Amino acid sequence: MTTSDNPAPERISEAEYAVMEVLWQKSPATAFDVSNAIAFDRGWSLATVKTLLGRLVQKGAIATRPDGRRYLYSPLIERADYVGGESRRLVDRLFGGSAAGLFAHLAEQEALTEDDLAKIESLLKELKP
Repeated sequence: MTTSDNPAPERISEAEYAVMEVLWQKSPATAFDVSNAIAFDRGWSLATVKTLLGRLVQKGAIATRPDGRRYLYSPLIERADYVGGESRRLVDRLFGGSAAGLFAHLAEQEALTEDDLAKIESLLKELKP
């Protein structure tokens, strides 16, 4: 399923994104499954996870369906589609739409490793006609 199949959901928070990561890795999943995957490390209760799941349902990012006395949750958007949209928003907002500006900034801040540079170079070679 892609964002072209569904309207883009509202922006999601960092906490909601953590829930989405669990669902992208394994779905459908119950609130208990999601809670077991992330709640302990984040200090969250099952109630917190259920609240986040409810918000994501309201935002149109995930679907829910009953399964006996529990609900199963599944993402309505693909991870790559969401990351692509967020990446574009970041570049547009902070670098005037210029991906080159983002890379220049990272290079100036010495935030790119030799491995990063090699991967970027390889990707650029693949993209050139």
